Amino acid sequence: MKITLVGTGRVGSAIAFALTINPLASELLLLNRSREKAEGDALDLTHAAALVDSNIKISSGEIADSKDSDVIIFTASVPFRYPNQTRLEMGIDNMPILRDWMPGLAKASPNAIVVMVSNPVDALAYETIRLTGFDPKRVIGTGTLVDSIRYRALLSTELKIHAQDIRAYILGEHGDTQFAASSIAMTGGERFYPSDTSRRMFEETKAMGYEVFRLKGHTSYGIAMATITILDSIAYDLRHTMPVSVLVDGYLGVEDVCLSLPAVIGREGVTRILHPTLSEDEEAAFRNSAEVVKQTLVEMEAGQ
Repeated sequence: MKITLVGTGRVGSAIAFALTINPLASELLLLNRSREKAEGDALDLTHAAALVDSNIKISSGEIADSKDSDVIIFTASVPFRYPNQTRLEMGIDNMPILRDWMPGLAKASPNAIVVMVSNPVDALAYETIRLTGFDPKRVIGTGTLVDSIRYRALLSTELKIHAQDIRAYILGEHGDTQFAASSIAMTGGERFYPSDTSRRMFEETKAMGYEVFRLKGHTSYGIAMATITILDSIAYDLRHTMPVSVLVDGYLGVEDVCLSLPAVIGREGVTRILHPTLSEDEEAAFRNSAEVVKQTLVEMEAGQ
């Protein structure tokens, strides 16, 4: 499998390193606006790969070199300048970057699956579908997967149950309107009903990215491993279910927008979007996320 990774900043480099020690691809191509940065990462990772039991080929190049990629990971972004930077500000800055890169990448690899990591991820995933003309099942945003992982980690500590055994989802926008789908959270068939504790943990989850940024100046490892979780399910056709940003297919009357729902991920991309039965409050929260992301798209277009 050939993977092209666009953007070798902190997040992109973390993903590239994870792909080196867990070589899901036979070929990893690194692209960046600064060619020298991509070349440096490729050399460094090639040296690291010499200690791994694999024959992965790691290189840097241009869009033309990405021809016939199976997966394109898009992490290119302007620097995240401060913790409370709005999704609209990020979107206005990142939309031109996406438009510069994505049409050429799609032309070079018309059958690729795109994994969108850059923020605002829901809006950029939607714009990727529009720019490429790809079947929506081949465009996956990392969405609330990293939020759900953080939420499960907090629940795991509280409940003293391994995080992988906890089925709890953060859904909707990867942003301020996300919500915990508490009505469907469970482990071993036993539901976790909403409580003061679960509500507190959700609020901690929402603030977690900002807290990591405050402490170390950026986030990278969590989102890198979330991305690897998606890639692993694609590479091995595992059909794992995970909350990722997909084009909503009319669920709860919502369409023409990308938001996170539980989706089954396999070798062809999104093989199925699941439609959980939510509480009335959760349904309202999902519709609110849709309106906010749609408005963000409108304002991003106006800001260009």
